[in-house]
Parts: sequence; structure tokens; C-alpha cells
Amino acid sequence: MNGAMHMRYEIVRSIRNPLTLGFTLGLPLVVFLAVAGTNRHGTVEGISVPLYFMGAMAAYGAMLAAVQSGGRIALDRSKGWTRQLRITPLRIRTYFVAKIVVAYLVALVSLAALFAAGTAMGVHLAGGRWLELAALLLVGLAPLVVLGIALGHLLTPDSLTAGVGGLVAVLAMLGGAFGPVFTSGTMLSVVKFVPSYWLVQASRVSVGGGGWPGEAWAVVAGWTVVFALGALAAYRRDTARV
Repeated sequence: MNGAMHMRYEIVRSIRNPLTLGFTLGLPLVVFLAVAGTNRHGTVEGISVPLYFMGAMAAYGAMLAAVQSGGRIALDRSKGWTRQLRITPLRIRTYFVAKIVVAYLVALVSLAALFAAGTAMGVHLAGGRWLELAALLLVGLAPLVVLGIALGHLLTPDSLTAGVGGLVAVLAMLGGAFGPVFTSGTMLSVVKFVPSYWLVQASRVSVGGGGWPGEAWAVVAGWTVVFALGALAAYRRDTARV
């Protein structure tokens, strides 16, 4: 199997999984409509409720798309598909790139759905602000994409399926996706080391709050490297098994 064929296969199988797509796209959208629809004129930390929760639920949906990519990997492992891939000319780099591209494609669909819903709820931003918000969300997603790959090579389909929703919910909660949890003090300093915090904070860019500080870039880059090394180690351990 060559790289192009493998990439096409990964994209098609994701599109044909209505349950995963429905959960990844539908849940954040329902939460956004429920919250923003009843608090259209409210504010959260100086940001309008529709704008804040549009960005927050976009981050939540993107995290679901990223981590759920591990579910497909775990399923492939259980069926022996990854073992079959090892006897093909497919390179490790191509294998990982395909997983990353598919996770980002699903995340982009989720972002588009939330942005459209936000516009319908009265969110109006300049074109550059929309692009900046989307770019920060996609960059901030990087550590969670590689985390999903690592989990896919470490866990079984049953354990991963049961844990993904809870893991993403905790990350989203700590990041403030369902509303600010910590606004000052030691705990705020602690959650700033969680990459999901900066995903949610991307909403501030849309109201002229400036780009991420250096701390945000360091946290996102650091966790991306850590999880990438973990994913590579998990893959090698998995493929070393007879």
C-alpha cells in the first residue's frame, strides 16, 4: 500500500463513520446552541456569551476529533490491520501523517459548524479575526492529536472508547470550555500548563485581546514534543510484538 492510497483509505473510513462524526460534531454544537441561545446578551469575562462559547465549543469539538483518532488506531490493532501494514512498503512517517491529517480534517469540519452557528447567533468578526481564531485553535490542537495516536497504540478499543469522552471532558473543563473554573490564584497558574486552557483562550484574540503570550506557545510546543515521543515509543513497542 502506497502513501496516497493509505491517506485516501483513512479519509473515507472517517467520513463513513456517522456515529463518530455525529458525536464529534453534534455534541459541541448542541451545547453551544443551548447555552448561547438562552444567554445571547450575557458576557463571560468581558466576552459575549455567543463568542466565548463558540470558541470554547469549537475547541471542545476539535479536542474530541483529535483524541478520537486513537479509537480507529486501537480498532485497527485489535483486528490485526496494523500488523498487515507492516509488511507493506508504507513508511512510518506516512502512517503518522495520515492519522494527523484525518484528525485535522474532522476538526476543521467541527470548527466550520461552530463558526456557522456562532454567526447565526450574532457573532460578527473581521475576516482576519476569524482566520486568527481558527489558526490558533488548530495549532493548539497539535499536542492532543499526537496524544490520541499514543493512546491508540497503548489501549484497547473498549478502554479507549470508554475513556476518551471523560478525558476530553476533563481537559475541556480545566481549559474553561464550560465556563471559567479558575480566575486567579495558584490553580489558575496550574491550569495554564494544560494545553486545553490555551485552546479556549484563543477566543480572546477575536475581541482584540492580542495573540497568545510566549507561555502559551511554550506549553503547546512542549506537550506536542512530549506526546509525540510517547506516540513514537508506543508505536515501536506495539510493532515489536510478534
